[in-house]
Amino acid sequence: MHEDDRSRLPRERLLAHGAAPLSDAELLALLLRTGARGRSATDLASELLASASLSSLALAAPAELARIAGIGPAKAGSVLAALELGRRAAATPLRRGDRIASPEDVHRHFHARLRDAVAEQFHVVLLDARHRVIRSVLASQGTLTASLVHPREVFRPALREAAAAIVLVHNHPSGDPTPSPEDRELTRRLASAGNLLGVPVLDHVIVAERGFASLREDGEIAPPPRDP
Repeated sequence: MHEDDRSRLPRERLLAHGAAPLSDAELLALLLRTGARGRSATDLASELLASASLSSLALAAPAELARIAGIGPAKAGSVLAALELGRRAAATPLRRGDRIASPEDVHRHFHARLRDAVAEQFHVVLLDARHRVIRSVLASQGTLTASLVHPREVFRPALREAAAAIVLVHNHPSGDPTPSPEDRELTRRLASAGNLLGVPVLDHVIVAERGFASLREDGEIAPPPRDP
């Protein structure tokens, strides 16, 4: 099957001017490459975007996307792979040795990773004595409204890897980062456990589509100790 002639215009524009001037539909048409049943790739892309946003497409299962008329497994794979690459490019990777100095640092690392998640995820960032990253651990994954977190799951990896401190991170699928009463109670409980174990909780950062919230800045956690 030959490439749809109308899909060539976006490609030529991209080669001449770069990707920035192209619309979402034109960029998506380049991934689809061909149309279906008398529709150009751009027409198909426009119809697809009319039924779902880019962020919704990124969360679709491959089989779900492949069932859409005119898409199929090959096109679904191309679209999902490109959207995942975009998500990874937007995220600042959390690397061993990176220093966590503020909730902004946490948000920068986790926002692209968590903002579109449909269920709550609770992560623990293990830090050394200078607040440098050892690694992050997914401690719990919950429902749309709650994530059950046990202190055992939070502190086991910290104790095993001799972390000097931890930062807690979870997302709000609703898009609103405002801490709930349950978030505050959980924060106080884990901070208390950390003090008993000698592994202080430096912050609990809630990440959402519309920003982030720091439970330390909200007064639920005492300020971190001064650097060694």
